[in-house]
Amino acid sequence: MSNSSSITHFLLLPFADTRELPLWHFWLFLGISLAALMGNGLIITSTACDQHLHTPMYFFLLNLSLLDLGCISTMVPKSMVNSLWDTRDISYTACAAQIFFFSFLFSSEYSLLTIMSYDRYVAICKPLHYGSLLGSRACVHMAAAAWGTGFLYALLHTANTFSLPLCGGNAVEQFFCEIPHILKLSCSHSYLREVGLLVLSCLLALGCFVFIVGSYVQIFRVVLSVPSEQGRHKAFSMCLPHLAVVSLFVSTGTFVYLKPSSFSSPSLDLVVSVLYSVVPPVVNPLIYSLRNQELKDAVRKLVTGCVSAAIHCLLSSAKGSQCRS
Repeated sequence: MSNSSSITHFLLLPFADTRELPLWHFWLFLGISLAALMGNGLIITSTACDQHLHTPMYFFLLNLSLLDLGCISTMVPKSMVNSLWDTRDISYTACAAQIFFFSFLFSSEYSLLTIMSYDRYVAICKPLHYGSLLGSRACVHMAAAAWGTGFLYALLHTANTFSLPLCGGNAVEQFFCEIPHILKLSCSHSYLREVGLLVLSCLLALGCFVFIVGSYVQIFRVVLSVPSEQGRHKAFSMCLPHLAVVSLFVSTGTFVYLKPSSFSSPSLDLVVSVLYSVVPPVVNPLIYSLRNQELKDAVRKLVTGCVSAAIHCLLSSAKGSQCRS
């Protein structure tokens, strides 16, 4: 039997027992990380540089991309290093940090998605009040509230989780450190306090979900009453990407945390955890840019400008070398 004072590291779940498959896992995660970095980086840069995108919707989208980059940067690099060096170790401190940052970014993202549903509700149901309800100061305050809520949530749960005595060894049945899997290692009945906090968090998350659903019920009522087909198409183009991101976020997260234990296996848990933790940061930029012409134009303008600047720089360098020769 071990306890938390004697544990110096944890053992993460390997992706496979053979040497070849972890290498495939490394290259797969490297590709996913680069895709997430490129997609979210383009959204962040385009939104920050293009004056036409300095609106509440794109301000919140910029924050969402920052959170997505943070989420994938919290889990994927350590998993890639472990696969590359064929090890499972993660230090006690690194595990605590991973739990804190993942909880912080994950809960902040959910809060931000709730705020974004309010933004869409005001834009479509109360367009005349949009400027007064969602001014620049109000947007900054709401985004700060989402980040601050996530920070307090993560601090509370991380401190409470790692204050529990651990008697179940140090093998974590996950490819990254996560609160439910650490609770499985805690001593009998000592985890009830953290379970109570998790239940309270679930109730708050349910409240946010009800708010999102209520917002979209009102939105669809208004959109379906619009006589113009072009007007309905424009309204749906504004709302469907956010609704798709919320659906992906909620469905995968709910399945991970609320699925019955009889419907659980290490391989299934691994696949689902990848779906809800790694895939959304890659898919979200695609979802938002697929039906958004303004964003596609801004990204195209940014990429074209960068390519033109690179070509101009190369041509200038070539001319300079010819002059010296």
